[in-house]
Amino acid sequence: MFDLTSLIQTAGYLGLFAIIFAESGLLVGFFLPGDSLLFTAGFLASQGFLRIEVLVPLLFAAAFVGDSAGYLFGKKVGPKVFSRPKSLWFNPANVDKTRAFFERYGAKTIVLARFIPVVRTFAPIMAGVGEMKYKTFVTYNFIGALLWAAGLTLAGYFFGQVIPDADKYVLPVVALIILASLAPPAWHYIRGFKK
Repeated sequence: MFDLTSLIQTAGYLGLFAIIFAESGLLVGFFLPGDSLLFTAGFLASQGFLRIEVLVPLLFAAAFVGDSAGYLFGKKVGPKVFSRPKSLWFNPANVDKTRAFFERYGAKTIVLARFIPVVRTFAPIMAGVGEMKYKTFVTYNFIGALLWAAGLTLAGYFFGQVIPDADKYVLPVVALIILASLAPPAWHYIRGFKK
């Protein structure tokens, strides 16, 4: 079992910032355990290992800046990469579909993607590729980062403050968070498979 507690205590504030930043907007961060990491960090703050007043703004900033970096990457690099002719790996028509998707659903996608592993890494990049208006992106990026990074961290903190002997229940709660975050893509896949 991946030991989040040891990872958080070893990484410290700077390491947590780097992990959330990478998962939020860098292509290399898609495999990182964001949801469970935020909750566990909040829980550890409730036990005195970290300071919640430092943790919440720091993780919010990491999520917000990470998504912004992903958007800018998609906007700058996307046209160069996605202007190539059709190949085995790439179809230019998909860029047009992405653009149309973000025009129609972009705002809520930026918020909801925060809570779905892998999707949260690629959504801001695709918003940049799809030329979503930056002002709209920033607004919903702010809301998404607040709900996800601050919300899950504070949930872990209050869980540790309110529940007696909360450390006994952290692992099952983290497992539930992981299952809940994997449920939407699994449902989408099953529904697509049936069709």
